[in-house]
Amino acid sequence: MTNGANDVLDVTIDGTVARLTITRPDKRNAVSDTLMDALGAFFANPPEDVRIVILSGEGEHFSAGLDLSEHVARDAAQTMRHSRNWHRIMDMIQFGGLPVISVLKGAVIGGGLELAAATHIRIADPSTFYQLPEGRRGIFVGGGASVRIGKILGADRMIEMMLTGRKYTAEDGLRLGLSHYVCDSAAEAEAKANELAAKVADNAQLSNYIMIQALARIEDMAKADGLFTESLCAALTQTSDDAQEGLNAFLEKRAPNFK
Repeated sequence: MTNGANDVLDVTIDGTVARLTITRPDKRNAVSDTLMDALGAFFANPPEDVRIVILSGEGEHFSAGLDLSEHVARDAAQTMRHSRNWHRIMDMIQFGGLPVISVLKGAVIGGGLELAAATHIRIADPSTFYQLPEGRRGIFVGGGASVRIGKILGADRMIEMMLTGRKYTAEDGLRLGLSHYVCDSAAEAEAKANELAAKVADNAQLSNYIMIQALARIEDMAKADGLFTESLCAALTQTSDDAQEGLNAFLEKRAPNFK
């Protein structure tokens, strides 16, 4: 089933997999407010049968960041509200409960990198490159990079990246954690995304949900709070019907059939 959300995001449902494709190749899939609204609308109310999302960009690039051609002059208060709205939508992607795989290629810059960092599994092809050019343009990140990308790279490396406009290659990104996989071609990256989507969609929905909700938050907690939260998550998952099915499948030497 295909549902063209609007002219910036194509949504295709294939069984339990939702494929979201940014459709602005003439703009190198630059991030606009219209695109963010479309992403927010999907993640606010995804189709009931969907268990995983694959996010990609049409053409040669994942996303070259903020669409500066659509720049609107705002005062400080308006700019803060605009940034906080992006934070809200990025949080919906990261914490909405659906695992999200991003397929990266070409430019993954600024807001495009912020968008990728909100996803849970990132797969790159050799053309992929990463950049945070905001510092060279006299501005600061506003879509969550200081938190999400800062956690991946560490503040020290992110400061250098922003001060200099440094560009990282696909292999650099793998080494630094900006991606989890680098494939030999765009076709192989797509195939890897399909393979992992099928695997993750077969997991128990509750354990997927708990992993997405809990682990990033536990990282922010004090040790004692994190360990207590871990125990709560273990109690929820290990007493579920899915846990019993997983145990039975192991004992019976078969694949589990989670509902």
